[in-house]
Amino acid sequence: MLVARPTLESLLLQNVLDLRFVRRSPAPGRPPTRRILCTKSYTLLSSTNGRIVLNYNPPAGKKQFNEAKENACVVWDILMQDFRVISADEVDVIKTIPATDEFWEYFNDEVLPLTGSQKLNYMNS
Repeated sequence: MLVARPTLESLLLQNVLDLRFVRRSPAPGRPPTRRILCTKSYTLLSSTNGRIVLNYNPPAGKKQFNEAKENACVVWDILMQDFRVISADEVDVIKTIPATDEFWEYFNDEVLPLTGSQKLNYMNS
C-alpha cells in the first residue's frame, strides 16, 4: 500500500512497519529501493526491551532535520539499530505490526533468527 508522509508518520508512531522505499541517493551496485523494518513508537523504543534488544538511545540535542520540508521521515531502523532518514516520495507499506507484545513475538520468531547475510538480502529486496 503506497502512502503519503502524513499517513506514514501516523502509522510509525503506533506500529513497526515493514517498508520499501525509493532511495534518496541511489548507490552504485545497489537496487534503487531499500526495505526497512522501522518505527517511531517511543513507547516501544524507550521500553527496557527497546533499549537493550534494539539498542535504542534517544537523540541528544535538538532535531536538525525538517522532515516535512524534505518529504522524509527519521525512523529507528530495527535491523541496523540506528536512526535512518527515509524518503517519503514513494513508500510502500508491506506489513504493519502493532508496537505491543505482538511486535516482540514477531521479532523473536522472524527477525532474531536472521543471519547477517539474510538481513542484507532483506534490506536489498
